[in-house]
Amino acid sequence: MTGQTRSIRLVATEEDQRIAQLAAAAIALSLVDAAIPLPLPGVKPGLANIVTLIVLARYDWATAAWVSALRIFAGSLLLGYFLSPGFFMSLVGALFSLLALALACRLPRRRFGLVSWSIVAAFAHIAGQLLLARVWLIPDNGLFLLVPLFAAAALIFGTANGLIAARLLRDAPAAGEPRIENG
Repeated sequence: MTGQTRSIRLVATEEDQRIAQLAAAAIALSLVDAAIPLPLPGVKPGLANIVTLIVLARYDWATAAWVSALRIFAGSLLLGYFLSPGFFMSLVGALFSLLALALACRLPRRRFGLVSWSIVAAFAHIAGQLLLARVWLIPDNGLFLLVPLFAAAALIFGTANGLIAARLLRDAPAAGEPRIENG
């Protein structure tokens, strides 16, 4: 094999490209999230979850999980906290959130939609983060005194993100559908 080079050709499917585009949108929103000054560490709007909710509603849970995982890994690399405690807090929060969404999306859609999914996911996210913090970073039950504050933030941001996702999903055409303008 002298003088010959072997190459591997990777071909991105349409689904790969869609996941990459959605993950890029989620990463961009993570960067916006990181730039918002907040009074308490760990309390963030979670804007990237808007993309996850839309992906879950429009495609499926596996696609939402891919988008979320790519967002966490790429976002942590871009923000400089890959493999730090913040990375693991984000990862565990997302895992709890995705598991909760796997259950929530099976609820009857006529009564449970993006807003309720978002609230459930926000509560699961903070529960996962608090449990990890208690087990790994702050081995004191006093940490749980912050639960009401974090729960209030989860309710507020979960509701807001769910409403935004519902509005965006309602206003955007499905993949392959033409946009219809009013007037």
